[in-house]
Amino acid sequence: MAGNSFGNIFKLTTFGESHGVAIGGVVDGCPAGIEIDFEAIQNEMNRRKPGQSSIVTQRKEPDTVKFLSGIFEGKTTGTSIGFIIENANQKSKDYSHIKDVYRPSHADYTYSQKYGVRDYRGGGRSSARETACRVVAGALAKQFLNQIKINAFTSSVGDIFIDKPYQTLDFSKTEENIVRCPDEASAEKMISRIKEIRKAGDTIGGTVTCVIQNVPVGLGEPVFDRLHAELGKAMLSINAVKGFEYGSGFCGAKMKGSEHNDAFNADGTTKTNLSGGIQGGISNGMDIYFRVAFKPVATIMQMQETIDKDGNIVEMHGKGRHDPCVVPRAIPIVEAMAALVIADYLLLNKLSKI
Repeated sequence: MAGNSFGNIFKLTTFGESHGVAIGGVVDGCPAGIEIDFEAIQNEMNRRKPGQSSIVTQRKEPDTVKFLSGIFEGKTTGTSIGFIIENANQKSKDYSHIKDVYRPSHADYTYSQKYGVRDYRGGGRSSARETACRVVAGALAKQFLNQIKINAFTSSVGDIFIDKPYQTLDFSKTEENIVRCPDEASAEKMISRIKEIRKAGDTIGGTVTCVIQNVPVGLGEPVFDRLHAELGKAMLSINAVKGFEYGSGFCGAKMKGSEHNDAFNADGTTKTNLSGGIQGGISNGMDIYFRVAFKPVATIMQMQETIDKDGNIVEMHGKGRHDPCVVPRAIPIVEAMAALVIADYLLLNKLSKI
């Protein structure tokens, strides 16, 4: 199956299914000599793993990473870094009721029609469990990126939004609450809303904002590989993502050029950054910021109409352990994909001029 690799030089290839023996990946192109902080990698995994709080799926997975190659005496060797994450808490029987039924708004029907066979246990390859591999690779990339800072946070749940610019937020507070929102007042409202939705057997969507700071000028390639285009591809490849905007985004479409063009201070620095740190598809040295929209989780604990493999209309009720809102666990995934893009473009940039 094509489509299992991401990146050009710093490249990740993943494998595995939700209820298989293990998931895993191979990272190519990581420079040699990088000292690996294994605890930092596991911490990133802990931020993504299920069962971490009362507002996420209660599936219990330790998500312990086992590195198989590419690291010797704590440092990267420059060769392929292979790793696996064993699946420890499969409950495949939770999915026996959908063996011959297609769940609404899932990939069940499309996978079945495309391949003629479907792993119905948790969605198989289409499951968001695969994103654990991205977090491993992103954690490796973060250690390669050194001074570049990548901070994502929950900026909305349903109709509850942070109404403050990101520059006023303290990112160190993001991990101080279970919804991963650095604004305490908004966080409390978001948590209450998710609990209310879960009690009703429903789900809810939201947005994640990501800020990348200390990015050098010059990252990005013409014409089809613009930096924002690759960031968009990275984010839209994440399960449940329905939208991506950077800089002024869709709000910029309402503005005049005289309002949208960045203004400058007397010392040459900019007063505004509506371009989102990217111009002409190339980083300009300012903060890169973007927002990612996540839909409500498709599995709900309510009766719904759907179709079976023979095209008959049937009723089904969601079962198993599912997130009422995917956004809190998506934070490290968004950061990981951003890190993969920036790491790849840093390496590509070394080929731009002699």
